[in-house]
Amino acid sequence: MAARIVVVLACMVVMLRLSEAAVYKVGDSAGWTTIANVDYKLWASTKTFHIGDTVLFQYNPQFHNVMRVTHAMYRSCNNSKPISTFTTGNDSITLTNHGHHFFFCGVPGHCQAGQKLDLNVIQPTSSTPLSDPPISSDSSSPSSPPSTTTIPSAGVPGPSPSHAASIPHVAATVVALLVSCFFANFAY
Repeated sequence: MAARIVVVLACMVVMLRLSEAAVYKVGDSAGWTTIANVDYKLWASTKTFHIGDTVLFQYNPQFHNVMRVTHAMYRSCNNSKPISTFTTGNDSITLTNHGHHFFFCGVPGHCQAGQKLDLNVIQPTSSTPLSDPPISSDSSSPSSPPSTTTIPSAGVPGPSPSHAASIPHVAATVVALLVSCFFANFAY
């Protein structure tokens, strides 16, 4: 019986840990594009990004890409030396450090047309200090390892955060509670 309790507690810890991260599709249903006239600044201002969240850039790779850039490059739409470039059309980027993260489409004219994104990952409120590990990418390509990039935060003010819980976060929390209740019933 003690072993079952330990298993239940371990499952609860894993499920609760998984429920903390959210996945955000950039541009929501429109995705990463210039056609739908998405206001990516407005889109980002309605989200609260945390360390561990994932941003998903979905786009047609024949017409777009995603470049991670510095603040200066972002402001001037300079795509000459991006920090990293993503080209799969289905790029997941896990946010692993706080501060601003700058992205734009490197196709000529797209950044100037507004296909650019400034994500502000809020400072963790935990008393446990966190290091600033690199941001990683899962390019959905099994033959190539995920690329990693580290840039410091830019130290510029970001959009006001929204304090609304994301749907994936709420759903994962509910699932975790249901699973823990299910296992708790088996322990007795």
